[in-house]
Formats: sequence, structure tokens, C-alpha cells
Amino acid sequence: MPGTPLLLKNAQIINEGRTFRGDLVINNKAIEKIYPGGHQGRFNEETGRSVDLEGMLLFPGVIDDQVHFREPGLTHKGDIASESRAAVAGGITSFMEMPNTNPQTITRELLEEKFRLGQEKSLANYSFYMGATNTNKSELMAADPKRVCGIKIFMGSSTGNMLVDDPGALNNIFRDVKLPVAVHCEDEETIKKQLAAAKAIYGDEIPMAMHPRIRNHQACERSSRLAVSLAEKYGTRLHLLHLSTAGELRMLENITPLAEKRITAEVCVHHLWFSAEDYADKGGMIKWNPAIKFNEDRMALIDGVRKGYIDVIATDHAPHTLEEKSNSYLKCPSGGPMVQHALPAMITLAEREQIPLEKIATLMCHNPAICFNVANRGFIREGYAADLVAIDPGASFTVNKENILYKCKWSPLEGKKLKATVKYTFVNGHLVYDNGTIHDEVKGEALQFSR
Repeated sequence: MPGTPLLLKNAQIINEGRTFRGDLVINNKAIEKIYPGGHQGRFNEETGRSVDLEGMLLFPGVIDDQVHFREPGLTHKGDIASESRAAVAGGITSFMEMPNTNPQTITRELLEEKFRLGQEKSLANYSFYMGATNTNKSELMAADPKRVCGIKIFMGSSTGNMLVDDPGALNNIFRDVKLPVAVHCEDEETIKKQLAAAKAIYGDEIPMAMHPRIRNHQACERSSRLAVSLAEKYGTRLHLLHLSTAGELRMLENITPLAEKRITAEVCVHHLWFSAEDYADKGGMIKWNPAIKFNEDRMALIDGVRKGYIDVIATDHAPHTLEEKSNSYLKCPSGGPMVQHALPAMITLAEREQIPLEKIATLMCHNPAICFNVANRGFIREGYAADLVAIDPGASFTVNKENILYKCKWSPLEGKKLKATVKYTFVNGHLVYDNGTIHDEVKGEALQFSR
């Protein structure tokens, strides 16, 4: 009940670069007290409740800065209710949702409708990007910096074409918009040229494995270089979404403290997990934009995670129906679902690639909060919102149709064994995911930004 303290005890707490055994108390939506080493009798379990997390890892709730939940207008693929359920089952307690819905979120009025839907339906905390076009700079300038996570620019066309291709409009946005500018970087002319060459060889039967050659290294690197140059020229707060190439990473080889960076970069789980070799087995199920590329790119991105060149790990969760994804290359939409499995997949990958779990917490929990100035979330700190996820690192599971919660009912990770299971997820102190049971009576809250 509200106001009844809850003790989480005997956890291995992973937070701010260290792991320690301890307890913490949740009260009135917030982390009231942290007891390194245990509460030692300082909590009255007769007047409060407790959950024993012996053998479990306790992370801050994951903040996913890039999702497509498909509402409004594309709800046959997913919606805010269904995808936020999957998100909390995967330990994601906050998300930032993209504007390429139907209608596209390119006005304040349409943005407010998204916030209304979030308040009504989302089990996780939420914010929404305002989408940029060639002609809506006045709307972008009016976005409330304390409520709106950022501005999204498609510098390459993708699902729900919102391409910003007017050089004057790009310059004006980078020069004048004060919110974080998140960019999808692929050079349109390069893609058109490579697609025409593939059609000349294959006609309409282009193999799926051609995707990383059509939307190739040059397309990504040329566009990312342009975005970086504009940001450096105007001092823009730039966030490069879903890097997919070793070349893009070389533009960012610095270890400036995150709070001082004006240019930050994200990599997505699928670009760390899959490579071009997997198209033979997965086909359109791993068709994303930017394309999943080659193993040398994947390994370079993993190395960038280790060395600190990558600031954020996100999902780019973007569901489509199985029927849509089963189409041939030219008709198969790009994107796939990931929120339910991102954290277990990254814990699995961390073990395989010898990445410390503290680094996973930094890139999935702490750094998104820092990059976007999220208020009072992303860390296990006294007084912060009690957004928390408890993981059993010894409970492996195989992703299959029976345990998938996405509305689209499939996952690119189907058949993969993941080495950790989400047991409990707390959103604002409410136990929303309880070892397979979802409690949906309390909804998430709109994120606030300290700007």
C-alpha cells in the first residue's frame, strides 16, 4: 500500500562503477535509504515489507533512449500498452519514443496527444521526441525542454519517411535548437546509388545479405561526419543514434567526461549481437536501418563499449508483424522488437566478451540519464525515484514464442539462450513485474529533465 516501506535485502547492488552487497528501503516512490552491507536491524519488518534478493543483481532501471512503440496509427505492430509491458518485463523502466508514427509527431499538438497516451497506457516512465522536418523549425523551437527528451532528425530515410534533406533546414536546426538533437545518419544519395546497382544485378529479388552493402559503411560515415561537423560548427548538443560501423567509432575516440561532451554516441543491442553472417539464418528478422554490418564492425563496437567511446546502449525497438517481415527484400520493413530481452542479452554478451557488469549499468542506466539530463533517475541513490530491476544471473532461459510479450509475437533472438532472467522490476517504487506476473494498475510517469 502507498506509504508502506519496502526493504530489498541481500542484493548485489551494481551502481556507479562498483558492486556491493547491501539492502535498500523504498518509500513513497523513492529510494529512502541504502544500507551497504545490510540493514542490521535498522528496518522494522513488522511495519514494513521485505523482498529477499539473495543471489540476485540489483541494477538501476534501464533508460532506453530509442524506441518505436507504433502508437498512434501503426498499432497492428505494437502499442504503448503492449510494448511498455514487454519493456518492464525486460527491466526497462523509462523510454524515449520516436516520432515516426501516423501521424508523425511534428507539432506540439500531436506531441501532447502522445503524452496523453503515455499517461493513460504506459507501465514505464516515458517521454517523446519531436520530429524534425524541412519546414517545422518553429515547432521544434517551442518544445518544452523540461518535458521533451529531444529532437529527432532522420538524415537518412527509414520506416515512415521523415527525411530532412534540405541543407538550409539542417543548418538552421543545428544552429538554433537548444534541445538534444538525436540523428539517424545515413547518406541518401549513397543508398540510392547502391540500391540501383543491386537492382541492376538482381532485379526485384535482392538477397537480404545485400542490406549492409546497400546501406553501407560510406552511407553511415558520410552522414555521421556531416552531423558531427554541423554540431561542431554550431555547438549543438548532438546524440548520434545506433552507430553501426568501425569508421564512425573512429570519429569519437576520446574519453572526455560525459557531462562535458557536446557530441555523444549510442550503439544498439542488435549491432553488438549480430553480424552480416547472420542474414543467412535470420534474413529479414535482422533487417534494421542502419544495417547490421560485418563482424569487424561488431567487434569494433564491442571494443568501443569497453574503452568508453560509446556512451549509451539502447534498443531501437521497432516491431513489425511476422507477415511484414517475411516479405522479400524490397518490401520487408526495417526494424525489430528488442525491449524485453535487451538487458538479459547484454548480460549474456558481457560474460562472453569480458565486459564488466558495472559498464553495462553505466551505458544502459546512468549515461542515458546524464546525456538527456533526466531528473532523479538512472542511479541507485537516496532520494532518487525507485526505478530498479532485480536480475537472477543464474537463471538462464531460451527466447521462444511462449515467453515473448511483444504484440508482434516474435523476436530476432528466438532460439537464443540468455544467461540471466529479470525477476522483479520496480517503477516509481511500484512492483510492476513480479517474476512473470505484470501488475498494471499503476502507470508510469512522464520524465522530467533538468535543463
